Amino acid sequence: MKFNLFKYFAFFGLLVLLSACKTEKPQPLPPLSQRLNANVIYPQDPNMIRTSKGANELDLETPLRCSVNWDTQQMILTLPYNMSAFRLDKNGVNNPLPRFEVTGFSFEKMPAEKALYKLTKEAGIKLIAKDAPYASISAENLRGEFSEVINMIADAGEIYYSYDATEKTMRISRKANFTLYVPKSRPIMLGLLDVLRGSGITDMTTNWADYSVTFDADFELKNKIMDLIKYFENNPTLVAYDVSVFRIYPYDKEKDVEWKDLLKAFYFGTVTTAQTGVIGRVLTTTNELNINTLRQFLGRQAMVMQVAEGKFVVPNLWFSRFDIGKCGRRDSVEADLSILAKASLEKGNRIFSNITLEATKGQITQFDVRSKLGENFLIIGIPNQIFGVKSPKSETVVFMVPRIIRTLKTTKPILDNLI
Repeated sequence: MKFNLFKYFAFFGLLVLLSACKTEKPQPLPPLSQRLNANVIYPQDPNMIRTSKGANELDLETPLRCSVNWDTQQMILTLPYNMSAFRLDKNGVNNPLPRFEVTGFSFEKMPAEKALYKLTKEAGIKLIAKDAPYASISAENLRGEFSEVINMIADAGEIYYSYDATEKTMRISRKANFTLYVPKSRPIMLGLLDVLRGSGITDMTTNWADYSVTFDADFELKNKIMDLIKYFENNPTLVAYDVSVFRIYPYDKEKDVEWKDLLKAFYFGTVTTAQTGVIGRVLTTTNELNINTLRQFLGRQAMVMQVAEGKFVVPNLWFSRFDIGKCGRRDSVEADLSILAKASLEKGNRIFSNITLEATKGQITQFDVRSKLGENFLIIGIPNQIFGVKSPKSETVVFMVPRIIRTLKTTKPILDNLI
């Protein structure tokens, strides 16, 4: 009896312990920041977070573009290049389309994406239109391989497509990503970059190891690039401009720089022409007035501050763009100033230059300049008040020297060419 009573009390005690160890409903864990006893501070304005200034100022073009040897300029340079190096590739996944015949496919005034939808639906392909609607087109009795009909519709609608066979999905859009491979020639590479910028394309990636440029392009730009490639076979001439931009502050803040004194400081005929633009004037000069003699002349009347110095290349009859900020201080008042140039080579080694100065707010001024090979031209009288400089008599001066680069097609391997 004594033993049984002990067992009873032991069993009762076990029940009490089990009730005390009752499992409670799980509770959610506190946020990680509380568990780590850390205060997480989130920015109030996401626009305040930017890439550091030092990282943004890294530009692989700078060593090549922003150096000018004013003492040993070659007025005419022959530049061999290998034509086989030109290649334009469309990037991204683009598997072959399923193979079957299309017979009698017709539609009238239908947006391109709807026409493609009708065609791909029958093939069991999902269609994704990135930036529809597209142009309306018509076709009657299209026949042929499925891929050929797709290409005809895409070309007519001026859109690109890519096909992913694993997902059976076709994507269409107005733009596609391309890589343009060019000959291993720095002048040609610079010319292509300047033409792209002249076309308004600023978001591109340049690879100086394999001499390629990657960018997004619509049909119009792609056709323009193809025309540029063909250009090198038919009319292989480039015009290179060496450029110096500086700001001048007259010592006498109440007086302008006396540009007429150029006619006293140099022999008669040194300044060959003078033209007036909407703002400023452009002077054509012989090489007696060069970058060094110009600085000496200005130094007698004003403080001269270098803004930028560099070069850009213009294929004959094309537009190119030189951004001053690429070769100067990014925080200077002229950092958003650009020179847009169209050049053509005329008989007798005369160069016609259409020069436009632009800022982010629009065109500042424009000049048409005809010069002989070996002549320079000088843009004067651009008030710095345009750029927000308070000094009323200060000016921005642009000095330019055009040179000719003749390209020569060859099938032989070519080493990198310097300007």
